Amino acid sequence: MDKVKEFIRKYWITVLIFVSLIVVYIFLTDNHMVNPYLFPSKESIAQAFHEDKSVLLINMFSSFGLMIPSIVLSLIIAIGLGTLLGMSERLREILHPVIYAFSVIPSILLSPFVLMLAPNLWSASLFLIIYGTVWTTIFATITGIMTIDKRYLDKAKTLEIKGFDKLVKVILPAASPSILAGFVSSLRSTFVMLVYAEMYGSKYGMGFFVKKYTDFGLFNHAWVGFIFLVIVLVVVMQIFELIKKRILSWTI
Repeated sequence: MDKVKEFIRKYWITVLIFVSLIVVYIFLTDNHMVNPYLFPSKESIAQAFHEDKSVLLINMFSSFGLMIPSIVLSLIIAIGLGTLLGMSERLREILHPVIYAFSVIPSILLSPFVLMLAPNLWSASLFLIIYGTVWTTIFATITGIMTIDKRYLDKAKTLEIKGFDKLVKVILPAASPSILAGFVSSLRSTFVMLVYAEMYGSKYGMGFFVKKYTDFGLFNHAWVGFIFLVIVLVVVMQIFELIKKRILSWTI
């Protein structure tokens, strides 16, 4: 009960904003103040949701099947490369300009080449999502390691903690606030690239669902897909925020 009260106290204004947006949409559509073709009525959207509810879950799991490997691989690459550059000044001097140059190239511009060179659409989508999201976590890892409080390193030296133990017990935990902040930020880019990849190179997925029905001109179904996509992504982001808060419970 206390958790429910705390949730209401914290988010009642947020809930009110969303409810207000829904009320405004219903008012505009019921009074024919917007294009009914692009903005269908609430009854039409509700009917479309009833028809699509089983298909929505299939597309959601398809999206997760692409998103989860992308996130895992992106995190492994970012932490591995970011740790090397953060700990080695010479390596950072050599590779940082190169990494920065590649990071400013939008992955969408690479999509024609990737689609031609990749063995299949799934691997092409995987590459584009990783390429579009890995950079934020890499730079956050480098910054986090470079700005570690020297007292942590001095205490590790005093306790004779070296090598791999120093990396996993001192360096990465000390840099974790920066790493996790960068990772959570990169998740937004992951969702953008996921939807883009599904729209133009997939047979299933939440992005594909929206694109399919907009192409057919069935905007009541497209709105269902859009609303469902937003809800799923917000829930996923909140889950990662809770994980982040749990991991960083030792910080202020």
